[in-house]
Amino acid sequence: MDELLLRTLTPGVLGILVRRGADFAAAEDAVQDALVEAVRVWPAEPPRDPRGWLVTVAWRRFLDSARADTARRRREDLVDEEPAPGPAPGADDTLRLYFLCAHPSLSPSSAVALTLRAVGGLTTRQIAEAYLVPEATMAQRISRAKRTVRGVRLDRPGDVATVLRVLYLVFNEGYSGDVDLAAEAVRLTRQLAAVIDHPEVAGLLALMLLHHARRAGRTAPDGSLVPLAEQDRGRWDTASIAEGVGILQAALARDRLGEFQAQAAIAALHADAPTAEETDWVQIVEWYDELVGLTGSPVARLNRAVAVGEADGPRAGLAALAALDDSLPRYSAVAAHLHERDGDLVTAARLYAEAAHRARDVAERDHLTRQAARLNTRLRH
Repeated sequence: MDELLLRTLTPGVLGILVRRGADFAAAEDAVQDALVEAVRVWPAEPPRDPRGWLVTVAWRRFLDSARADTARRRREDLVDEEPAPGPAPGADDTLRLYFLCAHPSLSPSSAVALTLRAVGGLTTRQIAEAYLVPEATMAQRISRAKRTVRGVRLDRPGDVATVLRVLYLVFNEGYSGDVDLAAEAVRLTRQLAAVIDHPEVAGLLALMLLHHARRAGRTAPDGSLVPLAEQDRGRWDTASIAEGVGILQAALARDRLGEFQAQAAIAALHADAPTAEETDWVQIVEWYDELVGLTGSPVARLNRAVAVGEADGPRAGLAALAALDDSLPRYSAVAAHLHERDGDLVTAARLYAEAAHRARDVAERDHLTRQAARLNTRLRH
């Protein structure tokens, strides 16, 4: 059973049902029913036209539901509209689904869940496991999201920026359960790039590829975090790096800079350095200046302070950090790193312990706790 094929076909099948007039929520339920039927039937009887098979089964499931919920006249109209068996039309409705799932009326978490379900083809159980929440909780979240977009007409161009932010949220969730959300985000962004020509879509795809390429080096065999400067660069995926750099260069050549292109440029400079010591921190600072100019993001300013500390020394980095709100996530960790580089081990140890207390996940907390313990051991000796 080719699960990836099913997930790849899902948005096109859903788009066809919606274009034929089916309500999004009902169409999505019908497509999920068709996917379950495919899992049951295909191993023994693989169809010659998988997409057409899914469209036919999903449409019939939608009609069954419509017969139970609507008046006789509407039912008869829908039955008359049932297409003759044969290959499904080739129009790609994927882009429309992206915009619908990233509708501004949805919360970020709901938009992500609906995107994974409707565009990604994941089951409610898979999404729930990825987010470490009960399946019933995720089912309620998806149901609310579908009710919110019920009846929404996409008769105007959607907001590409909103779609990209949803995909970036998916990517940053990483991995848990049996679904690798980082890999899934790369797949969905590739799919989006195939149906829309936009430099920021390319920028996001490049950024994902460049970050994902370093994944194998980010953790030690015991699961502990390995900082970028200490990673074994021989474990990085050079093919993904080369692909990401190529996509980024083509996007930058269009001279329509956006935040994802700027972030990808920073990631490319890290990936391009043979060793941590050879990193071009001066150029990274320049790209952070671009990113801050584009977004004004406090997180970008925080990361810029780290880069300034590497390019111009820890005192310069601390000066850049002083202008920021100390309640920012990772502020204490950055301050600890810069104070350690400046030789103030007492302050650095205290700040590492404080950062560990504020850490959002176990791996980061353990890493920061070890950093504090390392400095306290040095101070005792």
